[in-house]
Amino acid sequence: MAAIETSGLTKRFGGSVLAVDGLDLTVAEGEIFGFLGPNGAGKTTTMRLLTGLSQPSSGSVRVCGVDVADRRALAPHVGYLPETPPLYDEFSAREQLGYVADLRDIPQDTARTRIEEYLERFDLAADADKRIDAYSKGMQQKTAFIQSVLHDPDVLFLDEPTSGLDPRAARTIRESITDFAEMGMTVFLSTHILPVVEAVADEVGV
Repeated sequence: MAAIETSGLTKRFGGSVLAVDGLDLTVAEGEIFGFLGPNGAGKTTTMRLLTGLSQPSSGSVRVCGVDVADRRALAPHVGYLPETPPLYDEFSAREQLGYVADLRDIPQDTARTRIEEYLERFDLAADADKRIDAYSKGMQQKTAFIQSVLHDPDVLFLDEPTSGLDPRAARTIRESITDFAEMGMTVFLSTHILPVVEAVADEVGV
């Protein structure tokens, strides 16, 4: 079974603006798929369609065999890191991740273990109880990356995950993408930064 399958996927805005035009796409399980294109090409719109956050004008999308229109069935399978991460400034990283774990119904003991392991892995443990609004862009991005994988999704969607990051933070994200794929997770990576795709992708769509 393909991890992601689209057929004739089309999205129009206002009846006249064509953002996605008849996209046919198949991404295999465990693959890192690089989705390349310049700004304004419709990458983010496509990501929102693939994650069920936006409904297509026509065509179909299935992720892990689930029609993305069924948001409840889709949610456990999908992790999503948008270009502008949804973080609460007044939370600390530990509070943010605990909040997300509750939303995802992750058992408390499992959530606590995963959160501590990820905080260590992403060099956030020492600052885990500081407010997110005091974090650098890289620290915020790493926190958002953790929350997108905390529930161990089958497919991870990443929209410009290294944009604006310093080299060290960007390297941590790239290495994590590869590690998760080696463990069987499918990664759909949307970016306009060619070196990132060259470093990690198994397949590329332009």
